[in-house]
Amino acid sequence: MQEETKYTNQPFLWHVARNLLTRYGNDLSGLTIVFPNKRASLFFNEHLASLSSQPVWSPSYTTISDLFRKHSNLSVPDDIKLICDLHRSFCTCTGRSETLDKFFGWGAVLLSDFDDIDKSLANAHGLFANISDLHFYDSSDYLSEEQRRVLQHFFKDFNENHNSDLKKKFLDLWSRLGDIYEDYNKRLLDQGYAYEGALFRKVVEDEEADYGNSTYIFVGFNALQAVEQRMFSKLKSNGQAEFFWDFDRYYMEEKTSGITHEAGAMIKAMLQHFPNQLDSSDSDIYDNLQSPKHITFIGAPTDSVQARYVGEWLSSGDRVESGHRTTVVMCNESLLPTVIHSIPDNVEEINITTGYPLMHTAAASLITLLTDLAYFGRSGSDKYRQKFVTSILRHPYSNYISPLSAELCIQLTENHRYFPTREELCLDDGLRLLFSDLSVSAEGEGEYDKIHRVNKWLLDILRRVAIEAKNSGDDSPLTHESLFRAYTLVNRLQVLIDSGDLKVDPTTYQRLLHQLEGSVSVPFHGEPAVSLQVMGVLETRNLDFEHLLLLSCNEGNMPKGVDSPSFIPQSLRKAFGLTTIDTKVGIYSYYFFRMLQRAKDITIMYGNAADDKNTGEKSRFMLQLMVESKHAIERKSLISEQKPTLHERYAVEKTDAVLRRLEEKDYISPTSINHFMRCQLQYFFSNVAEIREPDAPDDEIDNRIFGNIFHDASQFIYDKLTGTDRANLSGKDVFSGSSKVVTKSMIEYALNNDMILKTALDKAFQIHLFKTNDIKSAPAYNGLQIINRRVILHYLRQLLKIDLSIAPFTIYGLEGDVFATINVSTSRGNRKVRIGGRIDRLDEVTATDGSRRIRVVDYKTGSHNIKVLDGVGAVFDPKNISNHSDYYLQAMLYAMIVSRSKKVNPENLPVSPALLFIQHAGAKDYDPILKFGNTEISDMRQYNEAFEEHLSKVVSQILEPNEPFKPTEDRKVCAKCAYKSLCGKVVNV
Repeated sequence: MQEETKYTNQPFLWHVARNLLTRYGNDLSGLTIVFPNKRASLFFNEHLASLSSQPVWSPSYTTISDLFRKHSNLSVPDDIKLICDLHRSFCTCTGRSETLDKFFGWGAVLLSDFDDIDKSLANAHGLFANISDLHFYDSSDYLSEEQRRVLQHFFKDFNENHNSDLKKKFLDLWSRLGDIYEDYNKRLLDQGYAYEGALFRKVVEDEEADYGNSTYIFVGFNALQAVEQRMFSKLKSNGQAEFFWDFDRYYMEEKTSGITHEAGAMIKAMLQHFPNQLDSSDSDIYDNLQSPKHITFIGAPTDSVQARYVGEWLSSGDRVESGHRTTVVMCNESLLPTVIHSIPDNVEEINITTGYPLMHTAAASLITLLTDLAYFGRSGSDKYRQKFVTSILRHPYSNYISPLSAELCIQLTENHRYFPTREELCLDDGLRLLFSDLSVSAEGEGEYDKIHRVNKWLLDILRRVAIEAKNSGDDSPLTHESLFRAYTLVNRLQVLIDSGDLKVDPTTYQRLLHQLEGSVSVPFHGEPAVSLQVMGVLETRNLDFEHLLLLSCNEGNMPKGVDSPSFIPQSLRKAFGLTTIDTKVGIYSYYFFRMLQRAKDITIMYGNAADDKNTGEKSRFMLQLMVESKHAIERKSLISEQKPTLHERYAVEKTDAVLRRLEEKDYISPTSINHFMRCQLQYFFSNVAEIREPDAPDDEIDNRIFGNIFHDASQFIYDKLTGTDRANLSGKDVFSGSSKVVTKSMIEYALNNDMILKTALDKAFQIHLFKTNDIKSAPAYNGLQIINRRVILHYLRQLLKIDLSIAPFTIYGLEGDVFATINVSTSRGNRKVRIGGRIDRLDEVTATDGSRRIRVVDYKTGSHNIKVLDGVGAVFDPKNISNHSDYYLQAMLYAMIVSRSKKVNPENLPVSPALLFIQHAGAKDYDPILKFGNTEISDMRQYNEAFEEHLSKVVSQILEPNEPFKPTEDRKVCAKCAYKSLCGKVVNV
């Protein structure tokens, strides 16, 4: 051994290495060192190398789990296989048909219970005895008096006089648990398998087990389960075992009450049977927790704030330079993604022992999008729904599927191809794979066969993505490792599907796949012995640190899982020697204080704000440290600095470029005028910058599409009734042809022949929703579309009934354009502006007194919440926009144009603006004609002059070069504006 230069403040593993080298010399090849986990062996090797000046014959290293497995001819399958087989045993023994995804969660609980029973060497038959015969426990000689007393106390509530529904269900399940346990173990054994607890039990119960000639060195254990104690005892009696215990006098010595600290109780009990190889009186090893330390408690409002503090903590002092002697421990491992992003740039090397959650990776999101496409993305035999297609084509890995993905996505969106065909999508091999036909087609195939096909398809795509990612030069370890883990997971399901172990329906398959993604982690690779450590609590065993940051040390995280679910009540657990809450608390108490005992610089953070995930309470161990230790603890709090941010809205000046865009406009529509009055910036974004509001997702029907379908369907119906041929008729020519008279008999014919309405409606759906004129190529309606179709069909009937009450009447035109020219004055002189738009319907009606008038009818499919205005000035008052003054403006503008048009109104008939609210038009004496106050606008001509005057002023404002486009002062308008995210810039107050 090298000359010792420093003996104090050395890690526990250093003392173990020194002891072994002193006693065995440099030839340690006959030793097998057993650790609780694998990580300790890496650091132990470093200590051997540093303590010896000569080459060392290294010992063998193993974990306690691997030691058991090495001495068994059985193997432990993964959790998916274990729970699938447990599900089959459960269904067999109970006769239930619980779906696997619903069983999976509590199947894991049941498996954990079985595992605990076997690791505790408990009598499963006695534990699961049928409790309907309570006297069974009176005569069971394998039970101690204490066990019988506990059992009788627990089961006294389960007699015939207290059989509630919940108790009956519990009794029914409990009475079958023993059968499930037996059937499950046999089922696994027949395949050469066992879950870990069953394997451990078989190993220690095998008297013929041969452990060879090696000497087993057990290092750093704490609470030993019964199977471990039995193995330790057997090897000790064979003279093949030595034990090295890591503890501190602080929690090993009895308190004044005679009770040992919970952190040391279990080790103290084990020392009586398995003596410590190190000198327990050596203060350099076992008296460190009370040595000088700088301890800080920091409260923070959220876990995210704690994680972001990591960067600041590491940047202080020599924490980064201390390498592996500096560690960040997460009591809540879900903090890992935020912690990773908080590591400062000067940290060149980092070792992360906790895996990155697969469900947070792009590989998992790709799987979710693919399964959604497979099960929900189809519309008909060879059509797809755009939103599912574009979701995948926008995924960051889509380029690895096909280099044409981005271009295809743009084409589908710009061309409004809401239901593209497979032929349109399959542009190359990658896209042909992506849009493979996964439907059940072969004779005799069922849903299980489709699941097999979908799972195989997922494997093919993941394989292609992984290969292309590598070929493209993507060197991100997270990308490759996450794709590998995702592929491994899906491939495992494929094996289970092929073997018949996994027979589920599509919904169960998707839910199960999502659950499994949440249980898989992507491992990180690093050099533990030299770099900064980021780890979970369990990985800290046997390791010592100088600088320690403990995150999220709240009650519920530390200790963790003490109230984890179980089918076995705590009283029975105690009676049969299973793991109890007290045991779990003691284990985590040991982890907590052992982490602190050799550290000098300790920061413990906790959430101090209560929410739905956090009580805001410090861990009980922190409180113990404050009360019982002699350390001065500095206490701080992090406060989320709140800097109010506002969108500073600003006016847009009318530059030469803006004015050119205004001059390029062919006309100004009433919709754009209403935009301007609502908010001048809204007009700029919509009509000058021409930033269009996003369309509704493919098969969803928003208010605009709903209205368009109704408008066109009503037009198609009247075209059919009047024999109008629009094949060569454009919008501007609608009013140039001869008018058509609609009679009562025509309307009655339509009302009595639903096919006329339905055909017109289906045609409108094809145009506005499915973007096709071919009825044969239109996909089948889905649930929401069927509902909307029925509503519109009801509205069409309502319209016909309204019209029946005024028939006969004359239709001048449907969906026709009308325009006029008005004079506008600006600082650059007078100019003429073309103004107008499309009228829903222009008709002529005859009153009871024989007078005729023209109606400009604007259909409204929404709710009738319009406020009656008191005059023309109110129509142009922006304050009335929220009361739908925009409806007035549009109808009155068209009425003004029609009233002055010799082409459309050659007889100079009175013209009335009308808003026909279909929902409310069935009311008695309903009249769609607009009113000012109580006065009906029966003749627009008396308002034309005032209306045009106000209109010219608004249009002048729009075109005036010296007036910028200003934001509205009405915040209610901003709340519903589609452009609010573009309006203004963020400023800190």
